[in-house]
Amino acid sequence: MNLGMIAAAAAFAFSALSAHAADINTAKGPVTIARTPERIAVFDIAAIDTLDRIGIKPAGVPENLYLSPLKTLKQDAEVVGDLFEPDLEALSVLSPDLIIVGGRSSTKADAAARVAQTIDMTMDGDDLVAEAKERLAAYGALFGKQVEAERAAGELDEQIKAAKAAVAGKGKALIIMTNGPKVTAYGPGSRFGWVHAALGLPPAVPDVRAADHGEAISFEFISKANPDWLLVLDRASAIGSGEQGAKATLDNELVAQTTAWKKGQVVYLPAAEFYIAAGGIQSMQRVLAAIAEAFAAAR
Repeated sequence: MNLGMIAAAAAFAFSALSAHAADINTAKGPVTIARTPERIAVFDIAAIDTLDRIGIKPAGVPENLYLSPLKTLKQDAEVVGDLFEPDLEALSVLSPDLIIVGGRSSTKADAAARVAQTIDMTMDGDDLVAEAKERLAAYGALFGKQVEAERAAGELDEQIKAAKAAVAGKGKALIIMTNGPKVTAYGPGSRFGWVHAALGLPPAVPDVRAADHGEAISFEFISKANPDWLLVLDRASAIGSGEQGAKATLDNELVAQTTAWKKGQVVYLPAAEFYIAAGGIQSMQRVLAAIAEAFAAAR
């Protein structure tokens, strides 16, 4: 074999090797991605958040990206639907190599798959940190960004460690969500249970019913629970609905009787990050930073 043939064979072997991207875990099980995608459409905000962290820019995104740091991505991308519903015509025009759905868009995976290979990267619940790191590693392998992914995972671990140290011995917390004048509670095992699980943060009410939309509660419930800390998600702020904000909703005499209120230990979490982009690496970091800062400042 002459040198030209050897070089050609080596080039072919390299291209064949690099063409195969990865076998990755998804919410529906292991999936093989045959080639490294060059054009992707992403409907899950958590996925967009994590991909942005490792330097991957989607070619197709939903109309509303919710998180201010992500909104510039629309400058170089096509709008291909919204958070819940892909625009199949726009997707077809974009002709992506891969479509990523998750969470609110996961029910449309089959429809999207008619346009291109589609993977469901949904995350939820007490294992959110582990799932977020698994997704991060998958994206790193898929796009050849392993170094960036490992660095991001290490930074997340450090923030979890710092937040865990900050909450230690500082009392019990109740996670609540306001939706205008309505209030729901979340505990271990719920969609926001990862905060208790990852940080070892004791719940003020251990048996809050785990449900996607929380357990509807009254202000009497909060007063009786008497949490040392209230971790508050303002849904109206997260989705930009314009409804009554969390601070106005919680400003009443029953909530004012709690230890959390009296000691100024009411933490308003980064709303869109906690609610819309749960499991996104950068979003989790901002949530953890908010918790660590608040608890570290407590006497």
